[in-house]
Amino acid sequence: MLAYNLHYLGLKFDKEIQEVDSNRGGKQMLHQVKNQKGFTLIELMIVVAIVGILAAIAIPNFLNYQAKSQQAEAKANLGSIYTNMVAYSAESTNGFVGAACCLANNNIGFATSGNTRYTYALVAGTVTTNGFSATATGVRGRVSGDVWRIGEDKNLRDVVPGSFTS
Repeated sequence: MLAYNLHYLGLKFDKEIQEVDSNRGGKQMLHQVKNQKGFTLIELMIVVAIVGILAAIAIPNFLNYQAKSQQAEAKANLGSIYTNMVAYSAESTNGFVGAACCLANNNIGFATSGNTRYTYALVAGTVTTNGFSATATGVRGRVSGDVWRIGEDKNLRDVVPGSFTS
């Protein structure tokens, strides 16, 4: 028995200790196989339940963080529209009147590239000498239906708070 224990520990041992009666050694091996321990079904079920609980908590949080990161596109582009509108107003004698954004007749120098998750527009009727309002509307991804707005006061606001899908 000592020889087998030393062998399983990876230790070197003397030949004399290793010699064991063949009948007795066979019985010991059979006894060792029967006594091998493993995980019971209940232990495995508990582990699966714990992993399931952790996933139930983590996945919705991950999806919310994903949607919030996608909103960064709208915030950055609306900031760019604001900067371009202020520059247009400074160069124009009519303030913001005549500014066009996000269409074929874009004259403020704003353009998106690649696949965007939002569409951008100046709100009709809000472009006056002293003011404007621009929106970003989510059209795809987790932010579909999400609407952000910025105006001449540089106040960026979520028009429909919590509108992205959880």
